Amino acid sequence: MGPGLGASATGTGLARRRRRNRLRGGALGLAVLVAGGTGAGLAAYTTLSGNITADDAAEAELRRYEKERPTALVKGAQNILLIGSDTRAGGGNTHYGHDSGTERSDTVILLHLAADRRSATAVSLPRDLMVRMPACHRPDGGTGTPALTALNRAYETGGSACTIRTVEKLTDIRVDHHLAVDFSGFKQLVDAMDGVPMCLKEPVDDKDARLRLPAGRVTLNGEQALGYVRARKSLGDGSDTDRMERQQHFLGALLAKARGDDVLMNPAKLYPVLNAATRSLTADPPLASLRGLYQLVRGLRDVPAGQVRFLTVPREAYVHDANRDQLAQPAAGQLFARLRADRPVAVVKDAPRDSRAKSGNSAAPESRSGPRTGPVPPASHGDSPVRSDDYVRYVFENVDYADRATGRAATAAKPPAPAPTFTGSGAVEDACG
Repeated sequence: MGPGLGASATGTGLARRRRRNRLRGGALGLAVLVAGGTGAGLAAYTTLSGNITADDAAEAELRRYEKERPTALVKGAQNILLIGSDTRAGGGNTHYGHDSGTERSDTVILLHLAADRRSATAVSLPRDLMVRMPACHRPDGGTGTPALTALNRAYETGGSACTIRTVEKLTDIRVDHHLAVDFSGFKQLVDAMDGVPMCLKEPVDDKDARLRLPAGRVTLNGEQALGYVRARKSLGDGSDTDRMERQQHFLGALLAKARGDDVLMNPAKLYPVLNAATRSLTADPPLASLRGLYQLVRGLRDVPAGQVRFLTVPREAYVHDANRDQLAQPAAGQLFARLRADRPVAVVKDAPRDSRAKSGNSAAPESRSGPRTGPVPPASHGDSPVRSDDYVRYVFENVDYADRATGRAATAAKPPAPAPTFTGSGAVEDACG
């Protein structure tokens, strides 16, 4: 990112000009803080920018594999991978489950910002989605073997870089930036915002999540919010399907609160929020500064609230294991093609119940579809070497419905099909009606 604050290879005058430029590009509302004095403003900027952890290792790894990564098709459009780590490190996190010493991605969301910043689409990728994980560099210095495995194993194997490469191979979408946050950081952010208001259709009583909430309108603090987005056993049907929907609803409420005047326009509230947010983040180097983060936040701020959409990638029960997912084709490919080409994604609130597969930890699958020929591994087979079998061809290679290079229809002779719709929700929806 070049010389740091207070240091310049070409003299103090250039250093001062760089300081002024960075202050002009500082986070939203920082100008209000600077009004108290340039020294205070510079100190705030330095503190907030220094809080963010730069993921230099991931950047170096991705550079090694640049030739195999997808090419961005639409100038100005951005794809950001949001990763929630399930590490139990940090105060108060241990009661959310046993920590075996590894980190897996508890939440993975691909956020697409349209080039004109008039829409945003957040796509949840289930942690138990079967994917083709490439050979990734491990923390111990070795290199893992390519495998057909659950998505959350990629983060455990090779961190953010492995997760990004896996998602890019799955979607053929270039990931421009990534942000990772753990349990502790999530709680701190919510608390810094004085909680997030939500509306619950039914009361919550989950002993495992240590969460008891009444039905109706409530304001969740950090501890409650984390329990709410992670709870499974006492809410809905116990599947990751319902859990991902709750995560999406919470993110919509969080976005609404952040966009509200009582946070963004109140410097007394804004600085703690920025401080908590930056301390909890690990990001790629271009985002690992207040200036870079502000550019992202400003893009999100410009998106009309009614044009922020949340959905889960179309998927179904994995043909070899009911507790895993696989992409549902052709719908998943159609979604990826639209995001690649920066085309609108339409969502509807409800879909027929039998078309929505449950995800890991569910009692039983609602449906199984796709090819079933060939040997079937046992349900607890875990990882398996990547091979060109029926499953791989069906899920990853049967893409005659779209041109992976352009996102246009592959068969010109076919009449144009209506734009597909996907099950999802908008950021402005209220569960209480």
